[in-house]
Amino acid sequence: MKKTISIILSVVLVFTSIIALSSCSSKKITIAIPNDTTNEARALLLLEDLGYIKLKDGAGITATILDIEENPYNIEFNEVEAAQLPNVLPDVDYAVINSNYAISAGLDPMKDALDLEGSSSAYGNILAVKEGNENSDIIKALKAALESKKVADFITSKYGGAVISVVDNPTDGFAADVDYEALAGSTVTVAASPAPHAEILAVAKEILAEKNITLKIEEFTDYVQPNNVVESGEVDANYFQHYPYLEDFNKENGTHIVSVSTIHVEPLGIYGGKQTSLDAIKK
Repeated sequence: MKKTISIILSVVLVFTSIIALSSCSSKKITIAIPNDTTNEARALLLLEDLGYIKLKDGAGITATILDIEENPYNIEFNEVEAAQLPNVLPDVDYAVINSNYAISAGLDPMKDALDLEGSSSAYGNILAVKEGNENSDIIKALKAALESKKVADFITSKYGGAVISVVDNPTDGFAADVDYEALAGSTVTVAASPAPHAEILAVAKEILAEKNITLKIEEFTDYVQPNNVVESGEVDANYFQHYPYLEDFNKENGTHIVSVSTIHVEPLGIYGGKQTSLDAIKK
């Protein structure tokens, strides 16, 4: 009888150990990523660069979670609207967040991000207008103001690397081929996200004011309406997106918006929610 009990106990212990090991191996790390096409791809490419996943050959700036070929750390991905990522951060292990939304949520990309993507100008944030308006004097004046040394210096001092100016040869803020006297008293309206775009536009506003041109900034917290209001003609331009996103938006929505200038880059970052370091991914 004792021998039988002993055998039963041994079997129970082995079974319990198997369950425990199975439980450990099935533990999932959750990472929230943007759900729009190009930013989801950026997030996945960042995670691939860090060695956490492997994407299919050829998966590029339109990659989705369906393009993940290898997921050795059993990561579970939550696709979330980009603006909401800071809000879901406490509920997931990590979130990959665009710098503009991180900054708006009080996060410092240079201090709080556990890792940042490189500052590729492929994802440079652009000034965009409806096709046909790109050569108007008011847009040329706006472009020159954003490409100024004053704006570049502001970006460097204000964001300390979390936002990076990519204007190669900053100007004094004024275009030589624009008749500023004829523009005096006019208004140009720009749709933008609150940070950093609206903050950067505030500097351009000061430059344009020197020529008696009013820059009106309309803030949006999503990635759809800024393009819609430019397409409809409600506003003159927008400043919130990178070019790959604009290309995809035009293709999906039949809009006719073009890039006028690339102003800055916001490196995408991975932030800790329930975790405080990236070490937990490989445990």
